[in-house]
Amino acid sequence: MDPKRSSSPPSHGGNNTIRAAIMVVVMIIFAGYLFLWVMAPTNPYRQTWLPTLRAKTTTTYFGTNQGANYLTFPIPILLIAALGCVYLHLGKKSRDNHMIKGTNEDRRMAIWKRPMIIKGLGVVSRIELAFFLMFIALLVWSFATYLNISFAQITPKSAAKKGEKVWEAKLDTAALRLGLVGNIALSFLFFPVTRGSSVLPLFGLTSEASVKYHIWLGHIVMTLFTAHGLCYIIFWAATHELSEMLKWENTGVSNVAGELSLLAGLMLWATTFPRIRRKMFELFFYIHHFYILFIIFFVLHVGISYTCLMLPGFFLFMIDRYLRFLQSRRHIRLLSARVLPCQTVELNFSKAKGLSYTPTSIIFMNISTISKLQWHPFTITSSSNLESDKLSVLIKSEGTWSNKLYQLLSTSPSIDHLDVSIEGPYGPASPDFLRHDLLVMVSGGSGITPFISIIRDLIHTSEKMKSKIPEILLVSSFKNTADLTMLGVILPISGAPSEFSNLKLQIEAYVTREEEPATQEKKTIRTIWFKPNPCDAPITPILGQNSWLWLGAIISSSFIIYLIFIGILTRFYIYPIDHNTNKIYSSCSRALLHILFLCIGVVITSTAAFLWNKSTNAKESTQIQNMEGATPMASPNSWFYNADRELEGLPQQSLSESINVHYGQRPDLKRILFEIKEASVGVLVCGPKKMRHEVANICSSGLASNLHFESISFSW
Repeated sequence: MDPKRSSSPPSHGGNNTIRAAIMVVVMIIFAGYLFLWVMAPTNPYRQTWLPTLRAKTTTTYFGTNQGANYLTFPIPILLIAALGCVYLHLGKKSRDNHMIKGTNEDRRMAIWKRPMIIKGLGVVSRIELAFFLMFIALLVWSFATYLNISFAQITPKSAAKKGEKVWEAKLDTAALRLGLVGNIALSFLFFPVTRGSSVLPLFGLTSEASVKYHIWLGHIVMTLFTAHGLCYIIFWAATHELSEMLKWENTGVSNVAGELSLLAGLMLWATTFPRIRRKMFELFFYIHHFYILFIIFFVLHVGISYTCLMLPGFFLFMIDRYLRFLQSRRHIRLLSARVLPCQTVELNFSKAKGLSYTPTSIIFMNISTISKLQWHPFTITSSSNLESDKLSVLIKSEGTWSNKLYQLLSTSPSIDHLDVSIEGPYGPASPDFLRHDLLVMVSGGSGITPFISIIRDLIHTSEKMKSKIPEILLVSSFKNTADLTMLGVILPISGAPSEFSNLKLQIEAYVTREEEPATQEKKTIRTIWFKPNPCDAPITPILGQNSWLWLGAIISSSFIIYLIFIGILTRFYIYPIDHNTNKIYSSCSRALLHILFLCIGVVITSTAAFLWNKSTNAKESTQIQNMEGATPMASPNSWFYNADRELEGLPQQSLSESINVHYGQRPDLKRILFEIKEASVGVLVCGPKKMRHEVANICSSGLASNLHFESISFSW
């Protein structure tokens, strides 16, 4: 490492100290939050702690229960989210931390990060499996404790007073407890799909890698809630009270609302299973929006007091979803498209120089010409360090949407503009690839895309920062010779140095379905330059350079606005009617008002932050548009430009020297990985499920302790 860069500036040391203190506070709060969940079903909590807290927090502004509910569940998580924003903001100023080689603690943690293949869960690390088992243990503990306490109070005499048999009384209790336990899983359901969350990166997670947690939790939630509903139906049928299904109580629990919520959830759940989701993605996509009905009727079913248990996760999701909505309203300046012979398209967008992102980041894209409603995620192939004014994605024609895009660009030479909207980028807070001596990247087909961004970022690091970087071995499998042209986009059109001798890159490319190079006409990459549109804008950070601080301000201020509004409403409207009895004023009306004011708080603060930063971004966008000269044209009357870059199945000469092509065979991954002798080897894989499992098995075998596995897969 360059001596000038070997030590961090003093401010970095101060930042690291503050970040360490924040992390300690966060872990203490989070431990207390989990402790509350563990104690919630017990008698000490229900009979002593909670009544005492409610007695001390009862006011005419929040009623008898609401103050205690806010303090126990929403506020701790929202405090963690706000502190996480400060933590991540300070981390942006000390990004050099990830260049340090692995410490002894990293090596001790390596055994917990080793992959395991669990049927039904896929590839998981040992630490993921440990947390999953602990979460299941929490659910089992809660359900067992609830039943143990409740069943002890059910006797033939107590059941007879209600005109029930003992088993019927126990079924009634079990049905209720299933709903309570289901709400535990529901409380964590929205955290993994909050893309701009400060909670996930605080714990070293990303939204795209956490989608599997959302899937697991979704199955658990719907299993428990379905059992909850079925048990009540059986109970009502046994006691001849099926009319209960049609009751919507003015105060208390509404059965009809619960049934509507369950119905929406079942319709949503039915389309999430892999066979349906992959074959009928549009159906899955549209039906998945039924989560709005599911949540609304859930709140009407249980009331706002009990909703506070799952409120923090959903509240953070609401903020993120609304910010995404604001970002997606504007069209993005699409500079050009490169159409590769292997039915792949590279799209190049204009971006603000202030927008930075880490390798393997993703964006969500909508092209209204193809579909006005569909959004699809794509891995960014460009590096914000190497290409400061451009963002690129590579799209392989593998589905209905991507095939329509390829056909549109490859068969319509007169096309000169596309209306494109973007959400993102989203990615890890800071990569740690530089801690390894060697990076082995294993890809299959379009799985090469996240590795392109890593390679480009390492080119910048090696050339500009003169830092010691790991060597790279890229093992890529393709179906035919034409697919080799995807290697041609490893280097960008501009921004890369003519020579990158500091980067030790070796590419082993395998063409599995051809025994020898195909004899065919020379293939070229065709480039389409799009006509500028004054309404289009470069991709800019939605909340500006200090996006984490802005997000923290939105989280805290929107919740405060909600508390102020609901406090005024309760004190001057609900309290004079109900007098804190919760037996007069409609529970559904109260719940709807809470939802309304929660949304108002989110809209006010998020819109204000967005508009404030939009004015700053607009100035930079104007400068970028003024600097953009006339786009190259093949003829005065056409915006279609053929770059005529002959590939002959291989990329540029400077890169092709690093490539070995093997025909008619698949890579022997076990031999390749076991022959590597470097002390620390980072193994990254992105591709088909079978390939990911094979690499995970090799790394978890224990036969090579120098292999550190990390799955980069977006095909959940």
